[in-house]
Amino acid sequence: MDVRSPSPNLYNEDLAPAKDRRWGPFSIFNVWTSDVHSLWGYYLAASLFLLCGSFTNFLIAIGLSSLVIFFLMNLIGYAGEKTGVPYPVLARASFGVWGANLAALVRAVVACFWYGAQTAAASGALVALLVRNDSMLAFHRDVQVLGHSGLEFACYVLVWALQLLIIQRGMETVRRFQDWAGPAVWIAMLVLAVGLVVKAGGFSFDHGIPMAVLLDKTKDAGVAGEPGSFWALMAVGATWITYFAALYLNFCDFSRYAKDKAAVRTGNLWGLPVNLIAFSLVAGVTTIAAFQVYGEVLLHPEQISAKFDSWVLAGIAALTFMVATLGINVVANFVSAAFDISNVFPRRINFKRGGYIAAAIALVLYPFAPWEGGAARFVNAIGATMGPLLGVILVDYYLVAKGNIDVPALYDENGRYRYEGGWNINALVATGVGAVFSTLLPTFTTLLPAWWGTYGWFFGVLIGGGMYWLLATLRPARSGAGFAPTA
Repeated sequence: MDVRSPSPNLYNEDLAPAKDRRWGPFSIFNVWTSDVHSLWGYYLAASLFLLCGSFTNFLIAIGLSSLVIFFLMNLIGYAGEKTGVPYPVLARASFGVWGANLAALVRAVVACFWYGAQTAAASGALVALLVRNDSMLAFHRDVQVLGHSGLEFACYVLVWALQLLIIQRGMETVRRFQDWAGPAVWIAMLVLAVGLVVKAGGFSFDHGIPMAVLLDKTKDAGVAGEPGSFWALMAVGATWITYFAALYLNFCDFSRYAKDKAAVRTGNLWGLPVNLIAFSLVAGVTTIAAFQVYGEVLLHPEQISAKFDSWVLAGIAALTFMVATLGINVVANFVSAAFDISNVFPRRINFKRGGYIAAAIALVLYPFAPWEGGAARFVNAIGATMGPLLGVILVDYYLVAKGNIDVPALYDENGRYRYEGGWNINALVATGVGAVFSTLLPTFTTLLPAWWGTYGWFFGVLIGGGMYWLLATLRPARSGAGFAPTA
């Protein structure tokens, strides 16, 4: 769709509606292989496996929650395919042409945190390989930089820089990279799992991990009940759903390039419930087999590969996991932050510059390493911040606007989505109320029960979306120039 005479403060070529829509189901599928098949994805799946108490419980909890993820991704994916616009531009319909900057910056900040977390995970795989050398091990132990070992710092900067090279040629390069990076890690995961099962002398669904070990490994997860209990399984499902909180918002950054709605739906079907369950299955098998072989719980695949006798096998495993983690970082974090930051200053900041700013912020965050600690706790804390935004956007798109968006008006600062000086007060109030209950109270006070934080994202979506629906009913905010809905 062509946008005629857009406002310069709202438009650049990167933010314009997508014209080249060649992404079929395979490319959409590989958005998810790149997103899921990472060291952090494995770490989270293995951590949640321990909370389930049994292999059967794990598959049930992950399977049901994966269906919820599939449903939610279709909702935002269809909006991207229909309008052809990225997340920060779509948010203008709900928050106003200027208010969308707030929604975009929240997502950008979260992307920077995740960018740092994934970069640290990828560099950790490289560290695990290099410390097999005695001189590197000595360097790792003896040299400290910014609160980390000199080797960790050097590997972090190296991986951080490699990611910038991937994005140099834009989104089509991202698509080609993810088309092979995602499947590559599947091969490494299967080789790792099969090799450990053979070494263990076979596989048993009875993992044999004592309850005392499970309790010790899950004590910092912030989950009520012992592993395998009803509330532990509820927490597993909630955390798995929350893990994708960022992409619920900006999946339209990718679905906007899809050929049609069927490509989005089919790619999501294979990339989400099917792929998620299969990946989690392999992570569970690997965790069980590693415990049987080494007598300890190893939640990070690089910890397992570090124990290989062969340098070659260890190197292949470490490099494959590192490349896969670069894939998720580019797909889930670099792309989103680039669009979000560009949206704030489109005349001065294009897609690449926005990505460079996000990468710089991730580098600054490294000394503080806010992502270190329990996987479930980090995922829920970060994800909760985005719940109210999703609630507002989905309610506005599907219930208020009925799926009809005036795309040209998204680029007109005096058009339909100007609302009150460029801000939709209804959306801001609803987001603020949702944030109080999803993030502020559970994170900074003790007024709510300890388990509340595990479900913070859900409270954010429901309270934020519900409040927006109420306000939109009591004081409709729709006003402005003539409206021509998309076909």
